[in-house]
Amino acid sequence: MGKLSSVSVSAVLLLTLALLILKAPGSSRWRKGAAVSDEQESFCTSRQRELANALEGRVEEIIRYQDVHWERPVSLPEPSSHFQESSLGRAQAGGDVFNKKTRRAVGNLSKGTVGCNDFRNITGIEFLGSGYTKTVLKGTLQDGTAVALKTVNSQGDEVKRCLQRYGQQRDCFRLAAYKIIKEMILLQKLQHPNIIQLYGQCYSGSLQDGPVITAVVEQGAPVEMIQLLQTPWEERFRICLSLMKLLHYLAHSPLGSVLLLDFQPRQFVLVDGELKVTDLDDVSTEELPCTTDSDCVIEFPTRSFSLRCAADGKCHKINEKRNLYNAFRFFLTYLLPYGAPSTLRPLLWKIMNATGDLQYGINETLEAFEEVLYLYKSGLPRINYSQSWLEDYKIYEGFRIHDNLDYKCWPSYNHQGCLLSVHNTEEAAAICHSQQQCQSSTFTQQKTWLGRYLVSFRSSTKLVLDSNSTVYMKSRSLRATM
Repeated sequence: MGKLSSVSVSAVLLLTLALLILKAPGSSRWRKGAAVSDEQESFCTSRQRELANALEGRVEEIIRYQDVHWERPVSLPEPSSHFQESSLGRAQAGGDVFNKKTRRAVGNLSKGTVGCNDFRNITGIEFLGSGYTKTVLKGTLQDGTAVALKTVNSQGDEVKRCLQRYGQQRDCFRLAAYKIIKEMILLQKLQHPNIIQLYGQCYSGSLQDGPVITAVVEQGAPVEMIQLLQTPWEERFRICLSLMKLLHYLAHSPLGSVLLLDFQPRQFVLVDGELKVTDLDDVSTEELPCTTDSDCVIEFPTRSFSLRCAADGKCHKINEKRNLYNAFRFFLTYLLPYGAPSTLRPLLWKIMNATGDLQYGINETLEAFEEVLYLYKSGLPRINYSQSWLEDYKIYEGFRIHDNLDYKCWPSYNHQGCLLSVHNTEEAAAICHSQQQCQSSTFTQQKTWLGRYLVSFRSSTKLVLDSNSTVYMKSRSLRATM
């Protein structure tokens, strides 16, 4: 059942959500005043149909994704007479069919998932952010799990622009709500370690009168590029590798090749060092149709590429290629090559050139990343087998260096000192030899995500007892302290 369960909303949380998503004024009318001309009435009817078509389009999209593995939905209440007599109900031919499709989409989403009752146990609810469609809160479940709560942003641009054009508060709210429903269904269908996890959802109200839809998802930290540029290369490589694994999955997903339409760093979060996409409301599984190769040009702000028109009348792997080049320009360019071990740089620049020119597809790119991962994990990049510096060091098991703060180096895991990852004691000795200030290195039980040792390099030589540490001290440093 996941992280949540049950079916009712606590008064406190519901009030919090209501304040954020129910601020809009009362229902609007298409025209105020006494008489309305035939021309104005025709204009209003046209706008009504336009909005009805937009709603129908979103519902059809939800159904299309849901039908990949269809199960009988949990039934929802029949539409109210108020809705059947509304402008949307009249404007949409077969309005009741429209409502059945809507109930089918949300009803199937509710089957076997979790809901509102556990909201009463969510603590520490705070505003996290808001965007075009959604408001996001953060909180903590009873078991300590950090979660994000996504709801419709009634003050967001999507609802505001809809209101300006159509003047229908209820239907504009529904239009945005369907986008959240779409995202929840996609999070159910697309399960991958680099896609944010859906823990559950809460649905209250009616679809006809403005549903309150809340998605409960895994919480992550926003991607801050300036901060990432100051992190060790190993962590930046992990982020890039996470992204390649994600794009490989999206290219071969159960829904087909998935394109991230709004590919920006803000659409991603970091969870325990892993990059995860957190917004799936703006995606497409449609490949661009074509008749000739000239129809398959993809353009970016500084580059354009021509792909071939495949025999099935679709531009060959266009979604995959768009995702890959966006990954190159938003992530790889900044995070991948700089500060890398010198022996890996030729491989990394080969990856950069191939992705930057779209010579590689995602399969080849991921294979290249895995080759880099193997070499780095095996310790090959830095070890100089022609010279062993380890014989110049005295080993002190069960000790550590006394001083907490020492000289700084870059890129360090601790910005107040020199804490680096190494493959083994040989690599640590070589690094210490290359740093003029270094007189000792301390191994602890800390390791990186790859199992490499985190080692503290110090200029100090004062030893204190610590059963979890081992110090390697330069022999000449030892003689100087005697």
